[in-house]
Amino acid sequence: MRLFLSSYRFGAHYDRLAAMVGEPGRVALIPNACDAWPEMWAGAVTSDTVPLRKLGYAPETVDLRDFVGNPAELARTLAEFPLLWVRGGNTFVLRAQFARSGADLVLPELLAADALVYAGYSAGACVLTPDLHGIETVDDPAEVLPTCGIEPQWDGLGLVDRAIVPHLDSPTDPTGECGALAESYRAAGVAHWALTDDDAIIVDGDRIETLIGRGGS
Repeated sequence: MRLFLSSYRFGAHYDRLAAMVGEPGRVALIPNACDAWPEMWAGAVTSDTVPLRKLGYAPETVDLRDFVGNPAELARTLAEFPLLWVRGGNTFVLRAQFARSGADLVLPELLAADALVYAGYSAGACVLTPDLHGIETVDDPAEVLPTCGIEPQWDGLGLVDRAIVPHLDSPTDPTGECGALAESYRAAGVAHWALTDDDAIIVDGDRIETLIGRGGS
């Protein structure tokens, strides 16, 4: 299993993602964490497509809504890509779309077979954790039902063993909600990674590495 999990895009560690992926090629871009905000959806896709293209990748949008109730087709589609790029947004909406499409079953199988690299930031990282409780302080679970037609799910995929708090001390979090979430996890003894926008978590087989800032680990 190969995972690159970050707070914001590549953080300060694009070189580590590149080393895992190898030669830049096709990328499946999954923007479904933004499904509750239709007026922002196209712009969100563009905002990730442009930096990926600049690095030599060929991003193709894979909309999980096209695979609702058809996990076999989703598995066939994702298996064509060496890299999966799952952008941020609302973690609960993303989790619901994973459930509706069967991505929550398909992805663990593809990753166990080392068929692709999963790169996810913000919600795209948080959705892989064991438990989403606490994230409701920064992402609104009430957006799930009107967007996805199902109730919010509070379990993550459990592909990493602890919570992830993105955007620590970030200009994208001017009110400090993410810092407050990290503090609440600390107070409750909940194991977690608190990531600034420069940080990333690497999972490569049995090895887990925390990449801090611009060069530390």
